[in-house]
Amino acid sequence: MTEIGLLSTIEQAELIRRGDLSSRELTEHFVERIERLDPEINAVVTRDFEVALNEADVADEQGQKGEFIGALHGIPITVKDALETRNLRSTGGAIELRDNVPDRDAAVVASLRREGAIVMGKTNLPRWSGDIQSYNEIFGTTNNPWNLSCGPGGSSGGAAAAVAMGFTSFEIGTDIGGSIRFPAAFNGIWGHKPSFGVIPTTGYLDHTQGGLNEADINVFGPLTRSSTDLGFLLDIMKRNSPPWIPQLQDAPADLAKLKVGAWLDDGFCPVDQEVQAHLEKVVNELENDGIAIDRSARPEIDPEEAAMLGLWLVQRAISQSTDSDGPGHRIWLDRHVRREEIRLKWAKFFDDYDAIILPVCFVPPFEHQQDGDFASRTLTCNGQTRNYVDVVKWTTMIGMAYLPSTVPPTGLGTSGLPIGCQVVGAYGSDKLTISLAGRIGELMGDYQPPPRAQ
Repeated sequence: MTEIGLLSTIEQAELIRRGDLSSRELTEHFVERIERLDPEINAVVTRDFEVALNEADVADEQGQKGEFIGALHGIPITVKDALETRNLRSTGGAIELRDNVPDRDAAVVASLRREGAIVMGKTNLPRWSGDIQSYNEIFGTTNNPWNLSCGPGGSSGGAAAAVAMGFTSFEIGTDIGGSIRFPAAFNGIWGHKPSFGVIPTTGYLDHTQGGLNEADINVFGPLTRSSTDLGFLLDIMKRNSPPWIPQLQDAPADLAKLKVGAWLDDGFCPVDQEVQAHLEKVVNELENDGIAIDRSARPEIDPEEAAMLGLWLVQRAISQSTDSDGPGHRIWLDRHVRREEIRLKWAKFFDDYDAIILPVCFVPPFEHQQDGDFASRTLTCNGQTRNYVDVVKWTTMIGMAYLPSTVPPTGLGTSGLPIGCQVVGAYGSDKLTISLAGRIGELMGDYQPPPRAQ
């Protein structure tokens, strides 16, 4: 029988509502797992267990009276430390905020609390969420649950490791350059990067005065152990008040009728042979399942231009954390116009295709690399030395166009580490990408706990 801490959020919530599991029992279970298993992972870096247990008792008393607060009544969670949490240290991974205790929740945290979720701790990340690894000078390094010598991805690495290890019911990732997608792929869990703007991103700590503004490209989204949890949590997290209420398309009734593209390698960012071979297995499984795959499908864009323009826009969006004034607003507007032209070409592509499958990262999860910086580090791919910055090309190309991207667990590569893929669709087609990714997960073995989590 699956341990309660490794069940999906929907399953845990149903057990609590039926009275077969108390919130205290579930909270105590997570606390015990964190205290026993987290020392070698270092995912949950700020802990508020006593308060969480007290809130669990209140939730149980309410449940006994039939007074359930919402869909997440009594569900304990951790929260990425980039998000403001009321009365709980929130640092953004930056030493400047090491003692910061907000008096408010990020909007998405508040929406989860309104549905009955209980915050019991914060998870690790890189400084200002600015890396695809997860380490900082306050809390140290988070390790990959599948191989401690490797990183869990970033910037939501502590969040994803906590989900994979069964330390939390689910997590909230953030993604401006791949920070939901890398950790989901590297930890063998589910992650969804929503269409830009669907979920409010206020309360995000990416500089010392952060929290009030919403940065270009950046999104929040769920990290889970179940595909069904993705859509369930997306509906809870999304904006639900004027002036902007997102309108998302319904999930497809019949996946077999979808027309799907596969873009698994490209000269603009060549993919490691292990990654490409693994993604070929994914596509082959879909074809065998009756879904039409077109391996020649491509939008009419220059992927190198899109990736580099995306990186430029990301750098402008995070400029407040780098003490850089950057270019004038007119220059940004001109680049934004070019971005809109690329978005129109993606929209035209999705007139003919329902989704496209792409790599998340051009290499498998890699060993910790903390010397140098984003510009000076290197990675090895097919025996060649590549610039570290190449790692964000496949993700930034999608993020800059505001498109939804779902990452399913697809099993382990030949190196014994998880490898994921991106399922990308038209703007607003989040439920379609989640549904198709859900089928991929079913075909490829779904979420499997790391040996350290069992």
